[in-house]
Amino acid sequence: MGTVDFEVFDADNHYYEATDAFTRHIDPKMAKRAMQWADIDGRTRLVVAGKVNRFIPNPQFDPVAKPGCLDEYFRGRSPANDIRGAFGDLEPISPAYRNRDARLEVMDRQGMAGCFMFPTLAVGMEEALVNDVDAAHAAFRALNRWADEDWGVNYRDRIFTAPYLTLLDPHQAHDEARWAVEQGARVVVMRAGPVMAPSGGRSPGDPMYDPMWKVLDDAGVLVAYHSGEAGYGRYVVDWGESAEFEAFRRTPLYGIVTSDRAISDTVAALICHGVFDRHPRLRVATIESGSEWVHPLVKKLAKAWSMTPGAFATDPVEALRRHVWVAPYYEDDIRHLADALGADHVLFGSDWPHAEGIAEPKSFVDDLDGFSDEEIRLIMRENALSLTTPPA
Repeated sequence: MGTVDFEVFDADNHYYEATDAFTRHIDPKMAKRAMQWADIDGRTRLVVAGKVNRFIPNPQFDPVAKPGCLDEYFRGRSPANDIRGAFGDLEPISPAYRNRDARLEVMDRQGMAGCFMFPTLAVGMEEALVNDVDAAHAAFRALNRWADEDWGVNYRDRIFTAPYLTLLDPHQAHDEARWAVEQGARVVVMRAGPVMAPSGGRSPGDPMYDPMWKVLDDAGVLVAYHSGEAGYGRYVVDWGESAEFEAFRRTPLYGIVTSDRAISDTVAALICHGVFDRHPRLRVATIESGSEWVHPLVKKLAKAWSMTPGAFATDPVEALRRHVWVAPYYEDDIRHLADALGADHVLFGSDWPHAEGIAEPKSFVDDLDGFSDEEIRLIMRENALSLTTPPA
């Protein structure tokens, strides 16, 4: 295992939500319409919008999988027809997964200067609430107040916890973005894909969202799109499969059809619908969505620019390279990504402490073979660290 002689900045760390993360601060009038816990057949189950939710089979996270236990599986070196067996033995939840001071102690041992901190359960909850806009916003408001209370949106300039923004109601999204800025947030997180409100699908680049984008742009807050339940399972229904999403349990076709389509489509929409033209300081990071979609998108944007240049205010490929940072999977061709965007727009993310992440975050450097020392320092530290401060 390789290492580096400087403290790193990890663009993809996670907490495991406390059992009251969605309920501690929920509006009582919305409680039954959002998240509840229920004892069903002797098991405690998460109920969302009145239905048992299966996004995470074990949403209480105790016991939980060991960090990085699926490393060999995701590298394609340890195939598993029974994914449950690939997890191995579970262990009691560590205090570092739910307590910020315990987490700092672990970060010190890991040689980690700082990290962006994202939810685990929450990235799969929006799809279950899309048909109840007010309940969705109430649920994520409650989550954000809990996260700020337990983690802090900026804890000691080392843990930068991302409030979750849902765009179902543009006005409430604007208000929540403003709240995040007022708390001192340096990063917010959204789900990729179109905004699927009951009234129909919308692009996040629709001008109705400009007040929200302006708040984030003015404050220099990073917008992170993190993988999760993007709702793209609806496309496999056309091929005769179920749209139900359960982490680590999906058919090969489900994975192929949905793997990186949502993030590619989202970045394309932001560019094609002029978000970066209207908000020129806005910065976007794609987290835990891989990078194999980047080169195909570059080709598509270049072709669209050559065919219909009047449809763009600026070169869309340059907009991608200027406004978007990408955290690749460790098993991706990272050199290929750096050639497309530049090494200064590549982020290191370990996904710690998730099973599909890296047990020792610094070992990500092992997958940077062929990069110069300067490029390695950019990827492992400086790129993400620079995103914690507003652009000049």
